[in-house]
Amino acid sequence: MTNLEKAEVLLESLPYLRQFYGKTIVIKYGGHAMANDALKESFAQDVVLLKFVGMNPVIVHGGGPQIDGMLEKLGIEPKFVRGMRVTDQATMDVVEMVLGGKINKEIVSLINRHGGQAVGLSGKDGDFIIGRKMQSPRTSKRTRGSDDGPGDIGMVGEVVGVNPSVIEALDAAKFIPVIAPIGVGRNGETFNINADLVASKVAQALHAEKLILLTDVKGIKNRAGKLLPTLAGNDAEAMIRAGVIGQGMIPKVECCIDALRGGVGKTHIIDGRLRHAIILEIFTPEGVGTEVVHTPATGKGGRVSKLRRKA
Repeated sequence: MTNLEKAEVLLESLPYLRQFYGKTIVIKYGGHAMANDALKESFAQDVVLLKFVGMNPVIVHGGGPQIDGMLEKLGIEPKFVRGMRVTDQATMDVVEMVLGGKINKEIVSLINRHGGQAVGLSGKDGDFIIGRKMQSPRTSKRTRGSDDGPGDIGMVGEVVGVNPSVIEALDAAKFIPVIAPIGVGRNGETFNINADLVASKVAQALHAEKLILLTDVKGIKNRAGKLLPTLAGNDAEAMIRAGVIGQGMIPKVECCIDALRGGVGKTHIIDGRLRHAIILEIFTPEGVGTEVVHTPATGKGGRVSKLRRKA
C-alpha cells in the first residue's frame, strides 16, 4: 500500500470519527476473542484506539470457559438450567474469583500494555450494578447438555439498577472501565449475571451510542443461511418467533432489542474471531457482522448508514 493509499484509508474514517467523537461505546468481550493471543492483542489495540480518537469505550467481559476450567480443577461439576449456570455458594466463589480477579485484571493489564489506562471493577464496586435473584420460568436442570428434572439456578441474578456515576467518573478521568458481570443485591448478596445482559443494561444507563457484542459467529443469518448485514428490531423478534433465530443467539438478540428500547443508538452482533473486528465494524460501511437497529434506512450495500442517528 502506498502512502497516498494509506492517507485515503485514514480519510475514509473521518466521517465516523466526527459522528462518534465523545460518544460511549459499550463492548461485550467474550468468546474466542478472549482465548486467542492474536485476537487479544487486536482487541486491546482497538479499544485503545477508540479512546485516543475521542470515544469512550466501556468493556463488559464474560468468562464461562475459564470458570468451567477452574470448577473442574476444584472437582465441582458445572450445571446449567436453560443455558444459565447453576450458581450455589461454592460456584459463586469461583465465579467471583475468576471473573472479578483473574480475567478482569488480565484484560486491564492487556489494555494498559497497549497504551491505555484501564480500571477493573465489578458491579459490587460503588453499588454499580444492583441485582436480584433471577426466577427461572422452567427449572429443568441440565448437566453438560442433558435435562435432569427440576432444579434451582441459585445465585444467578438479573439487573434491576445501574449507577452510571461510577463509569461517568472514570470516563471523565480518561480511564477505560473494564467490568466483571457480578451484581450486588439490596441486602448485600452477590449475583452471577449474564455478561450480555449486563452490557445491555450498562449501555442503556450510559445512553450509549453503540452496544457491540463480540461472538463466535459471523452474525445473524436468515432462513437460507445468508448473513444479514442489518436487521430491524421488530424483524428480529419475528425471526425469533419463527424459529429462524434460535439457540444461543436468542438471548444476544433480545439484549440488543432491549438496549434499543432503552435508548441505545445502535447495536451490533459481530464476529470476534476476526482481528480488529471492532474497528472494522465502526469505521467501515460494510462492517463485520449484523446491526440490529430501530428502523432500517438503506445505506451502501443495503446496510443501514452508520452516519444516520436514530431517534
